[in-house]
Parts: sequence; structure tokens; C-alpha cells
Amino acid sequence: MSRTTAVLGPTDSAERALAPDLARGFMLLFIALANTVWYLWAAPSTGTTMHPEPEGALDSAAQFFTVVAVDMRSYPMFAFLFGYGMVQLARRQEAAGASVRSVNALLRRRNLWLLVFGFFHALLLWMGDILGAYGLTGLVLGWLFFRRKDVTLLVWSGVLTALMALLAALSLLALPFVSDSGTGSGAPAGFDLSQAAANIGDPSFLSAALQRVTTWPLVTVGQGLLGLAVPTAILLGFWAARRGFLEQPGQHLKALRRTAVVGISVGWLGGLPMALAQTGVWDLTAAQGQMLTMPHMLTGLFCGVGYVALIALVAHRLQERGRPRGPVVTALSATGKRSLSAYLAQSVLCAPILAAWGLGLAEHMSSWTMFLYAIAVWLVTVAVAYALERSGRRGPAEVLLRKLAYRKPSGAVGAAGAPASPGSPGTGGAAERGVPESAHQERTTP
Repeated sequence: MSRTTAVLGPTDSAERALAPDLARGFMLLFIALANTVWYLWAAPSTGTTMHPEPEGALDSAAQFFTVVAVDMRSYPMFAFLFGYGMVQLARRQEAAGASVRSVNALLRRRNLWLLVFGFFHALLLWMGDILGAYGLTGLVLGWLFFRRKDVTLLVWSGVLTALMALLAALSLLALPFVSDSGTGSGAPAGFDLSQAAANIGDPSFLSAALQRVTTWPLVTVGQGLLGLAVPTAILLGFWAARRGFLEQPGQHLKALRRTAVVGISVGWLGGLPMALAQTGVWDLTAAQGQMLTMPHMLTGLFCGVGYVALIALVAHRLQERGRPRGPVVTALSATGKRSLSAYLAQSVLCAPILAAWGLGLAEHMSSWTMFLYAIAVWLVTVAVAYALERSGRRGPAEVLLRKLAYRKPSGAVGAAGAPASPGSPGTGGAAERGVPESAHQERTTP
């Protein structure tokens, strides 16, 4: 048996399925909208969410949209694409002649390095890092489920969803019996989300870094495994990738349409209670508002998968027309190809500018101005990704991850099966693109 692990060059642009890149590129906007809320350190949160008390109609509108359509809706979508990408990476490597053992080792190394990336991301910039959560969950689920049968994936995703539904139902049943008595303030009797974001309002960089790095393990384990939404979405991504839902959406139009309609409807309707409580339409105490978290998370899982299905339908329509991609589609898909770099760039454009240990600009901002700032940050990353695409360059974070995760084989093969020159353009491999949410595609046509 050959000891060589076939490491493929990047998939040519004409070969890449549009849907995963387009989905990641667009949904990075939602990641920016969700994360920048935490930077409003000078306006304490209500305790229900990290959104502060709205100060007018514009704040209320920004908060209402974010809670209904973004909060706890974007990261399950990326988790789905992360699981999808693991399967596509493995299939492409195995088709090139890599053994199952070497592919499994490659996946483990990539997930371990994601944990390392996440640690330094939290240490230097952002305590809400998601890379560690995806890396940890990828390691655990890769070990337990990656090579299991389809029915096993569906059963366990169903079990986890049912568990979330049970916890959500219990939370709603307990809602009338919860109060904030004994706190002496509007803060909830339980865990206050603002405790996790205290580092952002700390004027000392070193003190803030210590707080971030001590919070990061809780975020990694809590959001990656204990929150249940990420593992469930990754298992569904495993299953969907085996059927090529995103590479060949034309063969799954009925299922995609149903998923988009049901998923987004459940997600938006499920987001209404939290949004109404946050904007003061539904008068709840802070502790009662927190009891809506699990229902919000459950419906967010449906919404995230629904978003993927909707963007797959859009991608299918664009490809069906057979027209050249315009600059908007090209820019969004370019951002999706470089989603790891774009995700990290958001923290670079936010933390030093908004946090108290940096310029502290967020002290003078409210919900609606932060909403606009998030859009601006996303547009900057899209513009940079588009420029990199035009110049034929990959994202710097993707290049670094590949160098760390891939071992140099004695005879790597390029995308067309010929030996790849180490110094030639595009030998970076499709496998590293778009981490953590990458979906690495093979040809979309036979």
C-alpha cells in the first residue's frame, strides 16, 4: 500500500459549486451583526440578551431584526457547512488515492489546528471565538460519527433535536414561575451574559486578554458541544454532503424548497418572543427573558439550515441561467472561499477600534449605529476578498492553516491528477478554504 497521501490542488473556479461559497460569503454579514452587539460595553445589557435597552425607534428596529433573523441563527448554518466540508474534503482526498487512515489523520490535524487558531483569536482579540468550538466538535463527531451509516447520522441528529425541544418546552413551562426576586435590580438571578463580555469594557489590554482566554474554554465547550445546536447541524451536514445537496441543487429542488420555507419560517416565528421581550413589547423580567434562550436556540437551528437551502436555490437559479457571474456574486463567493480570513478580519476591524482597551469607539455608539458599523466591516472584507480573487491569491489564514495541517507528501497530485509544483499558483488545496465553514466541492457535472 502506498504511504503517499494525495494532496490535491485547489478546485478550479469553474468546478466549484457556487452555493457553499455564496452562503458563507453572505452569512458572514450575519456573523458581524451578531458579534458587534457585544462591543456595546458602555450600554449595559438588559440581561435577557446582550442588546442594551433600545433608545428610540432605530435601535428597536435594529435589535428586532437582529434577534429574529441573526442571533443564534447564523452559527448553526456555518456548523452545517463545516460538517458538509469535512465530507467533501475526505471524498476528494480519497478519490486522489489517499487512504482512509491518512484522511482521518488530516481531518484530526485540521480540527486540532482550529483549536489553536481559536485560542490565539481569543487571547488577542475576541472571547466569543467560534473556531475552537468547531474544532472541538469536529474532533469529537469525526471520531464518533464520520464513518457511520446515514441512518445513524439521522437518528442522532433527531435525538439531539428532540432533547433541545424537550429543554425548550420545559423552559416555556417554567416561564410563569421565574422571577428576579432577591437580586435587588433588573439583573437576572442566574447567569448574566454581560459577565462574559466584561473584558471588552476593561481599559487594560493584558487584563482583558486574561479574561478572554479564561472565558474561551467555556465558550468552546458550551457552544461547541453542550449547546447541542452545533453538533446537530454538523451531523446534518455530514448527511447532506453524502447526497450532494449543494453541488447538485437541481436534483434536490423539492427538498431544498421545503427546507427553506419550513426552516426560515420556524426560525423567524421562533425569534419573535425574544425580540418582543428585548424591545419591551412583551414585559418580562430579565430572568424570564433568559428562559426563552433554549426555544430561541432550537428555532435557530431550523433557521440556519433553512438559510443554507435558500442560498442553494439562489445559486441554482444563477447557474441555471448560464450567465457569467457578476461582480456582486463573484465578490460574495470570493469571501466565502476565504471565510476563515474574513472571519478573523472582522475581529481585527472591531476589537482594537471598539473595545475600551483600544480606541473605545463603542462608548459613543448605540444599537443602530453598531448595526451600520457591522455592515461596513463586512463590506470591507468582501472588497478585500474580491481583490484577492482578481489577483488569484488565497486568504492568508487559509494558507497558514494548510501549511500547518498538511504534511508534505513525496508525490502530491494536482487538481488534474498530475504532480503539483510546490511553488506553482493554486497548490494550496481546496481543503483549507473557507475554514471553519468550508464545503470543498468536486465537479458539479459528471
